[in-house]
Amino acid sequence: MRAAQIMSPGILTISAAASVFDAAEHLVGAGVSAMPVVDGTGRIVGIVSEADLMRRAEIGTEPRKSWLQRIFVDDATTAAEYVSFHARRVTDVMTKSVVTVQEDATLGEIADLMAKHKVKRLPVLRGEVVVGVVSRSNLLQALLSRGPEVTESHSSDNEIRRQVEAFIAKQPWASPWPINIVVNAGVVHLWGMVPSDAASNAYRVAAENVSGVKKVKNHLRRVPAAVGMGV
Repeated sequence: MRAAQIMSPGILTISAAASVFDAAEHLVGAGVSAMPVVDGTGRIVGIVSEADLMRRAEIGTEPRKSWLQRIFVDDATTAAEYVSFHARRVTDVMTKSVVTVQEDATLGEIADLMAKHKVKRLPVLRGEVVVGVVSRSNLLQALLSRGPEVTESHSSDNEIRRQVEAFIAKQPWASPWPINIVVNAGVVHLWGMVPSDAASNAYRVAAENVSGVKKVKNHLRRVPAAVGMGV
């Protein structure tokens, strides 16, 4: 799946010529926490968020510096902070470095960018024009769309067992001790000893992902430490 297939279209944007008061009104009115800032051609030039507008001289919310902070802060930083807290134009307070994705970006690429940049949503572009936004919620919606369908299985118990055994045999976490897999009416029972709780969970998840499996009952037990040490 691609960004264009899961994004929220018709995204709210604001003109680069707008004021911070226009931005605040749009954010409050639409009930969103951020929106792209675009130029006259629809090209994204930044993003303005609630965080960009919460520290304002008009409402007395500028951060207070300790005497030590005032000693070590340089003039350039002080000037930049003054602009941020007093400027009237969106372009002066917006975040100019915006992480975006193209509409053909894969869900894996989107998730990687969100994790890397610690953001919850990404503007989606067609070329340089904003066409939507993709959020963490959209990724969860994509996951739900791929959930297992509730249909009757045509796989026999023997076939399910063969598939589970074949899949697990290829895994590096497969237990060195014998594992017995019993399947009855699509319900997989796992019996035996495994070296860790993580391995036990991996067996369960592997069985759950085999076509035709209705349920997995995990009876696997962790090998006692003495056995694992060869005592």
